Amino acid sequence: MTLNRTMAIVMLAAAIGAPIMAYETGQIGGIGSVYGEATAAIAAHGDFPSLAGATGWLNSPPLKPAELRGKVVLVEFWTYSCINWRRQLPYVRAWAEKYRDQGLVVIGVHTPEFDFEKNVDNIRWAVKDMKVGYPVAIDSDYGIWRAFDNAYWPALYFIDAQGRIRHTQFGEGDYGRSEAVLQKLLSEAGASGVANAPVSFEGKGAEAAADIASLRSPETYVGYARTENFASDGGLARGKSHTYIAPSKLRLNSWALSGDWTVASGLAALNKSNGRIAYQFHARDVHLVMGPASNGAPVRFRVLIDGKPPGASHGVDVDEQGNGIATLPRMYQLVRQSGLIIDKRFEIEFLDPGIEAFSFTFG
Repeated sequence: MTLNRTMAIVMLAAAIGAPIMAYETGQIGGIGSVYGEATAAIAAHGDFPSLAGATGWLNSPPLKPAELRGKVVLVEFWTYSCINWRRQLPYVRAWAEKYRDQGLVVIGVHTPEFDFEKNVDNIRWAVKDMKVGYPVAIDSDYGIWRAFDNAYWPALYFIDAQGRIRHTQFGEGDYGRSEAVLQKLLSEAGASGVANAPVSFEGKGAEAAADIASLRSPETYVGYARTENFASDGGLARGKSHTYIAPSKLRLNSWALSGDWTVASGLAALNKSNGRIAYQFHARDVHLVMGPASNGAPVRFRVLIDGKPPGASHGVDVDEQGNGIATLPRMYQLVRQSGLIIDKRFEIEFLDPGIEAFSFTFG
């Protein structure tokens, strides 16, 4: 997945042959000096790589770089369970609409992090639910990812009307600079009346910008291949059914299981009802990538914060009592706090068996 930070940090996920995900590299609020910087000469970084690796397309017939000459193209690498991409999405969506008539073509390249993101029906659901209206190349075999030599979610590649990569943005943030680059490339291509003013809006729900000042919890994978700070007694029993007990107290950013789980390389699967995951966190938002096992029935769950229902601190996918239902594999927003942020214990109890949990992210 992918997160962001105005502290200009780029956190890289541990290798294991998996693609690296970018965390926010900083958001620039105003256009001023950023616009001046971006409108200076922008050196080319190479030619528009092939899109032939796509295994399918949504919202468009297949597109080819040669056919896009004369257009400014923004290529966006994304995967639908990624919180960093969700927070970047409203900007890309707004740019696609604002500059479409002036020659901008936005192409979203959906390259999966998790196996369930290879399912075309899941991608189609995400495109509709998240209002992705621009062309989407399905890159489930990583053909386009390799052609661009990409390593991040989200990643933006800015391509001029001559088919040259002129700018890149890895991770969320820096939106003022990115839009200024688009404006410059459109002006170079002969578009008239390109406005200097940037798009302006406030993201809602999962699209809201992270509360960087309060964010002290990192993305945490649940599968044994990349997890850290696991605190259940006896450690992880890799790849086999095991009954876990969560400790009564957790240190910040440690997590634990209770109940009968099988922890595989990339996920933890609940074998019997009433299993729990606990996490000691420090952040405004808590998200969990999870879903029913393949072809499984929906799974009911309940969220607690310091042992109590979340009330007004519930996320968009639960009610004030903390109740929710996991119906398909995706990112669920479980907590959205306001006011002073302090260390708290998050717990999610699954009332039915069959859930698969992949990773926590925070915001």
